[in-house]
Amino acid sequence: MHDELMALAGRLAAAGERPPLPCPDPVNAAMIRNWTQALGDTGTWDDVAPPAMIQVWSMPGLVRRPDQKGAADQVLGMLDAAGYTGIVATNCDQTYDRCVKVGEQLSTRMRFGGVTGPKRTAMGEGYFVTWYQSWYDENDERVAEMLFRVLKFRPGKRPPAASTGGRYPLRPAVGKDTAFFWDGVNAGELRIQRCADCGTLRHPPGPMCPHCHSLNRDHVVASGRGVVHSYVVHHHPPVPGRTPPYAVAVVELEEGVRIVGNVNGCPPDQVRVGMPVRLVFERMDDELVLPQWTPADAPPPAPPSPPAATAVAEPASGGLEIELTPTFIISTAIATRDFMPVHHDPAQARAQGSKDIFVNILTSIGLVQRYALETVRDATPESIEVRLGAPAYAGDTLTLTGDRVDDRTLRVRGAVSLGDHLTATVRFKEAR
Repeated sequence: MHDELMALAGRLAAAGERPPLPCPDPVNAAMIRNWTQALGDTGTWDDVAPPAMIQVWSMPGLVRRPDQKGAADQVLGMLDAAGYTGIVATNCDQTYDRCVKVGEQLSTRMRFGGVTGPKRTAMGEGYFVTWYQSWYDENDERVAEMLFRVLKFRPGKRPPAASTGGRYPLRPAVGKDTAFFWDGVNAGELRIQRCADCGTLRHPPGPMCPHCHSLNRDHVVASGRGVVHSYVVHHHPPVPGRTPPYAVAVVELEEGVRIVGNVNGCPPDQVRVGMPVRLVFERMDDELVLPQWTPADAPPPAPPSPPAATAVAEPASGGLEIELTPTFIISTAIATRDFMPVHHDPAQARAQGSKDIFVNILTSIGLVQRYALETVRDATPESIEVRLGAPAYAGDTLTLTGDRVDDRTLRVRGAVSLGDHLTATVRFKEAR
């Protein structure tokens, strides 16, 4: 199948852009109202549509017309037939030439990008499929363009039902040799195993001292200070609860042993060999805490915000908290004309490897726009780039926060209990 898939992908990519297709409906106030109400967008749009709605105008809806064939349909169909029936969006980059006006009849053109894989991912073995889409007005002038990427994967073991609550999917193996280490983590200590006879420290823990071969052991509590001995920047495959890219380092402790952990608190391109770091503990869910690292001069983390009292609230930190109720997830999927069962039907979602229904990427990019425009008043988005990480499941809370890079750029992070649901970059048009 692989060779046939790559041959098909090559032919489709070589074919270039397809002929234009008219969007199912003109830009209209009813769809704009449904979209803004579902996403909680209180902006004043009057006679124009929110830029992040652009994909909505060409979505086929519940019933697809015969001519509404996507650029990647043949590839996705071949992967379905080969057992890669799971699908999850991973990237969406949109650029807006201008806002579209109520009453305009848009058309769309698509071209196939490519396929990479097979890749081993946390969801299972899969292929990444990329295509491009542009939108044009009645004068054939482009109004927006988009890169869209999905992962098609073989669904793995069915996860527990949603009633088990938010649980970080990667769990450490805890045995007789390592229980003392994880007990220490839960107590806020970094414990390093020590030979009780010769005093040699060792990590990872083991049953026998590699120096004197004694089976007697105890531990010391490390200072939590060290330097980066080496590191890698992880991009692929996706890891549940983590949004790439991120740095994974081997840290040499003051005590002389080395330990592996993520470096948080700074962009991965700022991590350097020899950089001083200090220990931080990251809570992954109600049961699991992981030791991680942050630059030694980074400020201490802020205390967590109190839970929101209403479905949508603005915490004091300036972020945006959204309770991901089933109603919210389903209504936003329908408002974005996304009728994939994984966003509506819990049984179908679990059959594809998820624990419950989850937020679709069209909603995610709309929420990024909402947060950006509530943060940077009177601005107009020029582009939004979104990379998805951990799923945003029903019953969880999505918290959006941002970092102003410069006058025209805002970086946005959307976190759920499993980690970063999204990282995004919003660029604004220059003020006239």
